[in-house]
Amino acid sequence: MSDRNGFAPGVPCWVDTWQRDADAAVRFYTALFGWKADGPAGGPYMCKLRGRDVAFVGQLAPEHAHRPAAWMTYVWVENADATAERVREAGGSVAIEPFDSLDGGRIAIVADPVGGHIAAWQVGAHRGAEVVNEPSAWSWSQLLTTDPDGARRFYGAVFGWETEAFGDVTMWRVPGYVGGEPEQPVARDVVAGMAPLPVSDGRPHWRVDFWVDDVDATVALAGELGGGTVVPAFQTEIFRQAVIADPAGASFSVTEITIAG
Repeated sequence: MSDRNGFAPGVPCWVDTWQRDADAAVRFYTALFGWKADGPAGGPYMCKLRGRDVAFVGQLAPEHAHRPAAWMTYVWVENADATAERVREAGGSVAIEPFDSLDGGRIAIVADPVGGHIAAWQVGAHRGAEVVNEPSAWSWSQLLTTDPDGARRFYGAVFGWETEAFGDVTMWRVPGYVGGEPEQPVARDVVAGMAPLPVSDGRPHWRVDFWVDDVDATVALAGELGGGTVVPAFQTEIFRQAVIADPAGASFSVTEITIAG
């Protein structure tokens, strides 16, 4: 299941980051993950693993250069305009109204009631990540929120997600969807996660996660490349994980699966 050619409505399907210096960001991520980047100097860049699309690095326009660098998660939807309307009805907001993307799709950037931003993508020619769930590829995204109960209601109304507890984490599910990997410890209709975020720990946000072969080596390399450690590496029964930031401050997690397959 690592190679993909599309997802399904309600399923997170793509990640990107928009940066004030796309060239510097691409130097960091290609060195960290071994990606190859296609694009003109100055960006934008399509990042590839094994010749297949894994992520996108965009260059912020001068008028948007004040925006902090961050990673964005995209959810596959059938109609971006209808999704934006459901967001409003569910108590969220539309940060960027639906617009046509270059690949023939349509995108809206929306926010849940406490400010967690995510993109709704009515896909066109591009059909999302072509490699997932392997070292150096995106594995999933997790919402860190100060209002888990409100998030359950909101994302259920907007994307049709159902929830299931898994330890301290809430799993988002799209019933009937078959994703992930056969050997994973959670059901294959799980498409994302959610964890509580204390108010003192910052703004609610969606965090993207990339699998790696060695978390500690990745953290060390990120530091050598000018990045920083947000959450030092820690071990669970299933995985080892750390949260790091690129030189521009965009944070993401890296995970090494340690459970026996």
